[in-house]
Amino acid sequence: MIEVSDFCKEYKSRSKQAFKVENVSFTVEKGSITGLVGPNGSGKSTVIKAICGFHYPTSGHIRMWGEDEKALPVDITEQNEKAMELCGYVPEITQLPPDMKVIDFLYYAARCHGLSKEDAEKSIENQIKTFQLSDFLNNKIKILSKGQQQRVSFAQALIHDPPNLVLDEPINGLDPSQIIAFRELIKKLSKTKAILISTHILSEVNNLCLKAFIMHQGKIYPVKNLKDIEKEFVALTKNQNTSEDNK
Repeated sequence: MIEVSDFCKEYKSRSKQAFKVENVSFTVEKGSITGLVGPNGSGKSTVIKAICGFHYPTSGHIRMWGEDEKALPVDITEQNEKAMELCGYVPEITQLPPDMKVIDFLYYAARCHGLSKEDAEKSIENQIKTFQLSDFLNNKIKILSKGQQQRVSFAQALIHDPPNLVLDEPINGLDPSQIIAFRELIKKLSKTKAILISTHILSEVNNLCLKAFIMHQGKIYPVKNLKDIEKEFVALTKNQNTSEDNK
């Protein structure tokens, strides 16, 4: 499980404009998929990167549980390196070493997570089968298609079988048949994991999520009815943009 409590992050962009994400609170429960949607610049990436331990909040806490949810959680805001152990992350833009072969990268990812040789081989074999990687295992990552790179990115996120998954635009670059297959895979994984999905595609929230939140101008709002998420999104963003224009 992932718990974000009163998360705030304040910083200045390269243009020196101040931006603040404030009072963000939500939970991602084991056995479910939670959606996080919002326009570009809404603060989604700021929250996601903090969950994955890439930076610290200005204030607030992010707690994460392992397989045993009765055990004490890890406060990622104090031990951000633990995010790598407890969470798998698929970024929107794949961040893979271009000159490594796929098979070498999978072994590298397994070593980074401290898997034994035996466990690494079992996991890699499983990822190869799950994501149909066998045809390009010995290819360098830089010559793979966008969809193939996305499959490798998914494989590295699951290599250590983490209890939590954060997926940023997980169907990015996939063709229609792959999208259907990935939906089913994500649903299957959600039976034993807590999954957070960030997406611009509102229909994917309906297809996958049990609950969802809208990020807008650094604040978070719960979606009242997933079937009406498009109407809620338009109403929220339109009303707030109108209010800003009238100031």
